Amino acid sequence: MTSDGDRGTASSGVALPARVPRPARACRPAVAGLAPVREGEVGYRGPSACAAAGITYRQLDYWARTGLVEPSLRPGPGSGSQRLYGFRDVLVLKIVKRLLDAGVSLQSIRSTVRALRTEELDALSGATLLSDGAAVHRCSSADEVAELLREGRGVFGIAVGAVWADVEANLARVQSESLTTGESVVPDHPEDELAKRRNRS
Repeated sequence: MTSDGDRGTASSGVALPARVPRPARACRPAVAGLAPVREGEVGYRGPSACAAAGITYRQLDYWARTGLVEPSLRPGPGSGSQRLYGFRDVLVLKIVKRLLDAGVSLQSIRSTVRALRTEELDALSGATLLSDGAAVHRCSSADEVAELLREGRGVFGIAVGAVWADVEANLARVQSESLTTGESVVPDHPEDELAKRRNRS
């Protein structure tokens, strides 16, 4: 992906359509009914990030060590610490998995990851990524998607909003870690609440 206003393809083979800058605002879910993303409040250790992104721990570890997708909250292991991933990190992990499965070149994926890291988080929920296997293009409107399809440049698409909703739902089911206290936060499951009611009766 290239900088704002640059419609051409960069040397990395990744293009970013021109877009109008938006004012910063609170993150909200892409699908109605989901709780807002708690970006900056909690983090996720490796196993939780893997479960939410649908990848193996081996993939997670390799991508972190090679710099493809590194955790933004707590870097690689050392002195007994464990990596800690934020919501955006897990979202990027899942997108990378889909791009790799579609056969997109690693060079283009690396450029895409850099762009996804710097994009305003809230703006990503409405974006669509289109790829022909060699380049990845970010579209923020139906017209931009149609234009790329007319040019024959998009044969594989990812609706970031759908991935966002999937990741958010998955993260609600896994253990997280409070960034303020460092305590583990275990999600409440419906079956746990049912068991509590049975014990009280």
